[in-house]
Amino acid sequence: MDAVADHYGGDSLAQKLAEGLRKAGKDMDRLTTGDLATVDEFHIRGRKATLELAQELKLSAASHVLDMGSGLGGPARTLAETFGCHVTGIDLTPAFCEAATTLSAWVGLSNRVDFRQGDATRLPFDAAAFDAAMTIHVAMNIAAKDRMYAEAKRVLKPGGRFGIYDVLQGEGGEVHFPVPWAREPSISHLATPDEMVALLKDAGFTLVQVEDSTETSQQWFEAMAARMQAAPPPVTFEAFLGGDFSAMARNQVANLKERRIRTVRFVCEA
Repeated sequence: MDAVADHYGGDSLAQKLAEGLRKAGKDMDRLTTGDLATVDEFHIRGRKATLELAQELKLSAASHVLDMGSGLGGPARTLAETFGCHVTGIDLTPAFCEAATTLSAWVGLSNRVDFRQGDATRLPFDAAAFDAAMTIHVAMNIAAKDRMYAEAKRVLKPGGRFGIYDVLQGEGGEVHFPVPWAREPSISHLATPDEMVALLKDAGFTLVQVEDSTETSQQWFEAMAARMQAAPPPVTFEAFLGGDFSAMARNQVANLKERRIRTVRFVCEA
């Protein structure tokens, strides 16, 4: 767990992001979630993928949602802003939790989101505490996926929906490293699509939807890599992944193109 936190952690993340936003001419007193879009949805296909997943969770303004592996809080803020619900995020990396709290204050969403440091395989919440739960590009770093999904089932109310959007092991061979979730294989734990189905069923979930978006993800990553090369945005994932993010992006394009990885959405009910 320490190695995973070290991979993502960085000093003064919010300060680095604020500096980039100011350089881009943004008014820090009038920021919107759109101003943060290039960095706070730290997953393939960004906000669009978050909304696609959220649409399947049957949310309302009264919903309390758990975001497992909440990162900088982008998906949590997207749900809170779109549906008016309350979202609690939990993440292993303290620097992410601190930055997520700060970014939420910047865009006026502190009353609808909160973030806690913790382990997704040992959630610090009571049983049946949440109406819905989601996890986006998180389980790639978790070997004990069985415990993670069992915990998701435990904290969901009966009938509550659990949405997963993750990077999975493809049929094209071993992953090219570094990638955004790991610089080397020791903290990378990819499941195959078939293994995911078995894991979710073993945790007691009923599968509602399985959607493979690999081809669309490849197109998205190719377009993003081209944009970054032509005109880098003021704030990027490099703020917390360091200077080798460009190599990670190139490898992601190759991994998707060669089907070494796949992106798949799962929706299930407790």
